[in-house]
Order: sequence, then structure tokens, then C-alpha cells
Amino acid sequence: MKMKFIKSMIATSALIFLYASCSQNRLDVTPLSETEQDYYKEELHFVAAIGATYAKLGDFYWYNANNPQHQFYLLPGDDVTTDGGYPFEVFSTVEAGAGELGYHYRSSYLLISRANTLLQKLDDEELTKVITTPNLKEQLRGEALFLRGHTYMYLWNYFGTAPLIDERISSQEGITPPSSEGTQLLDQAIADFEEAAGLLPESWPVSDNGRVTKNAANGMLGKSLVIRGSWNNSQEDYSKAITAFSKINGPELVANFADNFNAATENNKESLFEYQSGNAGDDNVWLDNDDFESVGSFSAYWGFFNSHWSFWAGTPFLATEKLANTFEDGDPRTVLTVNKEDMKFQKYWTLDQMANTGVGSLNNPRILRYADVLLLWAEALNETGNQAGAVEKINEVRTRARNMDTTGVPANRPTGSQGEVRSWIQEERFLELAGEEGHRWVDLRRWHKAGHIDLSTFDFSSRKENFSINLPKNLYYPIPISETDKNPNVKQNPGY
Repeated sequence: MKMKFIKSMIATSALIFLYASCSQNRLDVTPLSETEQDYYKEELHFVAAIGATYAKLGDFYWYNANNPQHQFYLLPGDDVTTDGGYPFEVFSTVEAGAGELGYHYRSSYLLISRANTLLQKLDDEELTKVITTPNLKEQLRGEALFLRGHTYMYLWNYFGTAPLIDERISSQEGITPPSSEGTQLLDQAIADFEEAAGLLPESWPVSDNGRVTKNAANGMLGKSLVIRGSWNNSQEDYSKAITAFSKINGPELVANFADNFNAATENNKESLFEYQSGNAGDDNVWLDNDDFESVGSFSAYWGFFNSHWSFWAGTPFLATEKLANTFEDGDPRTVLTVNKEDMKFQKYWTLDQMANTGVGSLNNPRILRYADVLLLWAEALNETGNQAGAVEKINEVRTRARNMDTTGVPANRPTGSQGEVRSWIQEERFLELAGEEGHRWVDLRRWHKAGHIDLSTFDFSSRKENFSINLPKNLYYPIPISETDKNPNVKQNPGY
């Protein structure tokens, strides 16, 4: 996927932006380049279209001209802190005009738009006659649904509400859709993942590493159901999550925890879904993934963890004292997660492979790992009364960690009460997933809603003297002012 698929991403990104630049009063002018009407004439065009949809994932992981998005999803929580003046750790300082909010929101809807456009084309039986590879049409649909579902899941996790757009906009009214209600965005994500799981293949050829599979869809389906289950205290959702997780076939925890953050061991058996950073010779961190004059950035960025020179005046994101002190003596994950001397995170950048710029990284962000799935599976089992089954899943994760080092402490937790097992799951997710993908804030807000923790008295272990959180307001980010200014049908979240 690193070369072949990236080139197709850029090709379709060019098409989409050229088409979007057309206006009504120019339709009688002979086009100077390929238009949408001339496209989708070959099977490869459909493959390129899904490539362009994957490409938008890069907006959440790249350098972005020294304005990386990572503070948006890494700083809330109790695993990451900083001495810098970033607004997303001190909840009371987050304002609707924050540029990161608008960028994340806009990128999310660009990805959704690309997925919806491809889904529309795949519904056209005349157009899709050019797709002759067996099952490819269904697989492309599954990929588009997965990527749309993934985006809606995160929009809901951070904003709670946003317009739900499940088809290509084709009317004036369609450009100002209303805000969603309740869990509608999450409901859509669950529906998308469920359909995708029935369409996606078990695996792809090595040349297409990174394209989502049936296991990835079932993993994200189960994750979304656990999130909704804890939000609504729904036994039904927990039971459905167990069913989804049970359909995952083949993945396993890799022997070395560090292999999940090593550029040399990407797309391993533990990884269900990861963003594919590009080849060293293709990276240009000053051009985004939609640049089609020359190859833009397909790298990731980790400079905020090690205070790389490219982070300029930025202060590094550090591990909290709480995280460092929660690791048990002898847990080999400790030194692979945090350097206790300077509190720097060790994940990703210490096992990095730099791109040609010396700024971007070829080290893929692992978006969904099997360890994450096992702990969510444990949670669903525990909440439905199967404490023994839950502890078994927890101990799989703990045993992998201890088996890396024969001096490690005994791994196994005993079977306990539902409350005890719940606290073990919370702690294990804290240690195993620290500093990754914003897992911690998503977990904390849903556990608060379920009544399992109280964020108003919670120890965030922040370095900020002005740290404060206002509930329920700060369970959500504000809707970006760029959206509320343009769309009168979008409601601002309460308190902002």
C-alpha cells in the first residue's frame, strides 16, 4: 500500500478538488482536464477513489506545518500532560474558535464526503460494470463504510453532536443539515461497521497492507458497542459487542510489546487497523495529502513526544506522574512507555524511522490493536456478569507483558467481584494504551457517564496550575465556530 495505493490516493484527490472547483456558469467551457463525467471508466478509478478516502486519515497524524492535531485527542485525560499552553488539557480554556477544532471537524467531513461519493458511484449498476475483479465492488463498499463509521465514531466521542450525512449532498438544502441527537452519530458508526464486516475480506495481498479487513470491522463494531453500552448502561450492547469480538479470527498479541511502536514491525498480527505512513522518498511535510502537483506528506509525526527540533517552541507532551507510578515493579512495559528521569513518552519515536525530511516519520500510528480489543471484550464480559471470562482476557494482556522479561511480577489477576474486575480493566487500559489514539479520554468520559468514576473529583495528574473541568459541559468539545457561523441549523454544545 505504501507506494501503489498512495499514488492512487493523490490521483483521486486531484479529481475531487478539480470537480469541486467547477461552477454553474462555467459548465459550457471545454474542461482542461479530466472531470467526474469522464471518470469511473475503469476499475482502477474506483480503487483510486477509496485510496483518496484513506488519504484524509493523514490529516489527523501529519506534521501540518508545525500545527499537528495530536493535542486535540492526546492531552485530555490522565496519561499525558505538558508544561505548554495548549488549550486541550485544561478543559476550561477550550474555545469554539480553536483552530484545531475546525481543522479536525473539516477533515472529518471531507473524509465522509469522499466515502459518500464512492458509495453513490458503487450503487450505479451501469458504472460498476467496469469492476470485473470478483468481490471487489462489495469490498470497496465495505472499506468506504468502515472509514465513514470510524469518522463518525470519533466525531461523537469528541463533539457528541454533529450533522449526520449518510449520502452525497446533491441539493442546496443539503449543505446546512441539522445537528444530530443523542447517540445518532455513534448509531451510524455501528451500522456502518456492521455492514462493512459482512463485505470486507479476511485479508489483502501484502501490496495492499493497511486496507481494512473483516477483523478490523468487527473490532471497531465491538468497540463502538462497548462505548454505547457504557453510555446507555445497555446490557444488549455489551452482549452484541461480545458477539462481534467473537467473530475476530487470527490476530494475536505479539510477543514483544515494543513491536507495536516499531517502524520495522508494522502491520503485525496484533494490529487490526493502522494509518500507513509513506515511503521516505515521497514525504514533503509542508504539503498535505491532497497536494497533487507533487507528492505531499504521507508521514506521521512524533516530535511532540521527544521535543524534536521541528516542534519549534512547542513543549513536549509528557507522561503524568500518576501513569509512571501506576506501573507495577517489574512490568517491562514501564521503560517502553515512560522514561521516569525526564517523564518523556517512549512509544513510537524511540523506535522510529524518519522520512526524507527528517521531520516526518514512517512509523505507522496503530489505530486499533488486539490488546485494545481484548480489554474491551473483558469489559463487555464483566458488565454482563462473566467475571471469570473477563479476567481471562485481562490476563492475556498482562501475561504478554510479563513474558517479555522473566524477572517480571506474576501476571495473573484472580477472579473477583464485578467492581474489582472493573477497576482492573480500567487500570490495564491505562497502562497498556497510554499515549495512544486518545483512548484514555474516550474511556474516562464514558465511565463517568456510566457512574463508574466521577470526573469532578478525578485525579488528572496535570502539571497545569489552572487545571479545571466543568461538568457536564466539558464532556464534549464545542462545535467549531467556523461551522456554527456557516450553518444556522447546527446547535452549539451547552455551556460554550
